[in-house]
Amino acid sequence: MSTEVVSKRDESVRLFRNPVLEYFSHVHPATPLVVFTPMIGLSLASSIDKLPWVTVAIAFWVGVILWTFTEYSLHRWVFHYTPRSTWGRRIHFLVHGVHHAYPRDSTRLVMPLLVSLPLAAAFWSAFSSVFGAWSGGIFSGFLLGYVCYDTIHYATHHLPMRSRLGRYLRRYHMNHHFVDDHTAFGVSNPMWDVIFATNPRRRDAENDSE
Repeated sequence: MSTEVVSKRDESVRLFRNPVLEYFSHVHPATPLVVFTPMIGLSLASSIDKLPWVTVAIAFWVGVILWTFTEYSLHRWVFHYTPRSTWGRRIHFLVHGVHHAYPRDSTRLVMPLLVSLPLAAAFWSAFSSVFGAWSGGIFSGFLLGYVCYDTIHYATHHLPMRSRLGRYLRRYHMNHHFVDDHTAFGVSNPMWDVIFATNPRRRDAENDSE
């Protein structure tokens, strides 16, 4: 992907002529936390009714790990595919290119509900079919992983991140934006980058405001 940075300020570009679509393309960063936290609780509760606590705990962490791989896979192979057609480039810009062009746009850092809710429903359906009684625990961990991902992503662009871990995650993600966008696809953690050898060799992009 070779989307150039257009602005390092907190500003937006209009994506849709339709005012309704344009409105819903802007999302408050707290939205995933508010919308999906109750779903996490309900999924856990449904699992606790069916399985022993230990099994629920194992299922929960399976879901968290499954999310981290989903995060990496989507970012690397879907968001960073190289389109050849004009329509492909337009779709790519809408999906992810706009974030690389306007990395500090605070209203387009988390996934719009028009996308995240259908995806959540699709994953729940798939988990229910594949994992059976384990699906509630796995789905709750998966959703928690997603909420953490969106929260961390927003934080790397807009919060101070003063802790050692916070500074590391911020620097790691800024490398993806401003040093080499073929590396550092993990946002919430670098595990799969290490496994697939896409972790950055240079870690010198401290922030996105310089």
